Amino acid sequence: MRINYQLTPTALRKKIARLWELSEEKILEIESLYDHDNGPPVFTERGRFVPREWTDWTRGFQYGSALLQFDATGDVRFLEFGRARTMERMLPHLTNLGSDDHGFNNVSTFGNLLRLMSEGRIPESAWERRFYELAMRVSGAVQASRWSTIADGTGFIYSLNGPHSLFSDTIRSCRVLALAHQLGQRLLSEGDVAVSLLDRLLQHARSTTRHNVYFGEGRDLYDVRGRVTHESIFNTKDGKYRCPSTQQGYSPFSTWTRGLGWVMLGFAELLEFIESLPETELAPFGGKREIAREFLVTVKATSDFYLFHSALDGVPYWDTGAPGLARMGDYLSRPADPFNEHEPVDSSAAAIAAQALLRLGHYLVSRNDNEGGRRYFQAGLTIADTLLGAPYLSTSPDHQGLLLHSVCFRPKAWDAQPTGHRVPCGESSMWGDYHFRELVLLIGREASGGPYPKFYLNPVR
Repeated sequence: MRINYQLTPTALRKKIARLWELSEEKILEIESLYDHDNGPPVFTERGRFVPREWTDWTRGFQYGSALLQFDATGDVRFLEFGRARTMERMLPHLTNLGSDDHGFNNVSTFGNLLRLMSEGRIPESAWERRFYELAMRVSGAVQASRWSTIADGTGFIYSLNGPHSLFSDTIRSCRVLALAHQLGQRLLSEGDVAVSLLDRLLQHARSTTRHNVYFGEGRDLYDVRGRVTHESIFNTKDGKYRCPSTQQGYSPFSTWTRGLGWVMLGFAELLEFIESLPETELAPFGGKREIAREFLVTVKATSDFYLFHSALDGVPYWDTGAPGLARMGDYLSRPADPFNEHEPVDSSAAAIAAQALLRLGHYLVSRNDNEGGRRYFQAGLTIADTLLGAPYLSTSPDHQGLLLHSVCFRPKAWDAQPTGHRVPCGESSMWGDYHFRELVLLIGREASGGPYPKFYLNPVR
């Protein structure tokens, strides 16, 4: 991609204001028109959100979007709506034993409420704070209970597919373990044996790095630095790694770009979290320096891969190995084309990756790597600038989505394909819209000099 080094957060203020105006209309319309008894809204068809029986992982993004709207605008209607719906409809997600999406559903709702209170954005209330803290503690422990031990003695939080399956997505969902640990929670297993949530978080992160991320070290014929596979498969009898796999990508040997974005953002946020912990807390797990080094190697490799494999404007196609790309010529040397005849782009992958790049840039600058930090930060701003304009920003009042040209599940052909088009385009997803709002909130804070948003609590010094 081509990075715009002249762009600044303040230069995007007008576009950001326009986004929140549009966002307000769309949040209210979804709430008033959507039939929630049919299941959670997942993605749009002809501009209207519809459910999809897969797993209930998007409801938290819907109500979390209302909380982000309040955060950005101060409009208390959205605080009241987001808080009320969180209490009414999200409580079962706290103890959902069948989900690896606790960080998506619960940090986006209960976690955002706790963050807003900790930042002083909503009034301090002792009982309310304790309720949000309890929600995060319970959610983190339940998430940590989905545990598979592998042959090297470590393990991972297994996906909805079962104990054999390590998803790349889960690394971003694992931030609920970090927050629960920070609040003092442990998982009690059989015989009241206490399990450290920090230990499980770090083991999962290291398993993701070692099995789902490639570093150009010859693991297989397709080992390219920064490439990500969606899923790793393990033998549940002996815990041995068997092979790469994918559910939503084109193949195990190409990179599904939304999975790449999840890895980038998950590790970028964990880098920030690790820096907030004292050395004494991390010493039993290899020490802060070594953990940070591992995470930084991972996020830089995946970020570099993203920058190399995205189109000129920073938007990627849905999978780097999608077969139709071979018929598109030098498609990386020009802006992404959502209306092409061969393969869809995925704007949701761009929104997720852009936040990762901003956070990585911020982290590197804080570590005195100004040159490297500026490169990633400006790349994140460049992508955001692209998404805040046509053809990605949804300005039509007849479309409930906010970020257009998101892809849900290409291999299953779930995505709507408009009449006259050969590939899906023009639709939105609940995760894409939520992460678009997160991205713009972060840039807005940078522009205004507001507090840097993070999912965890400020450490007590």
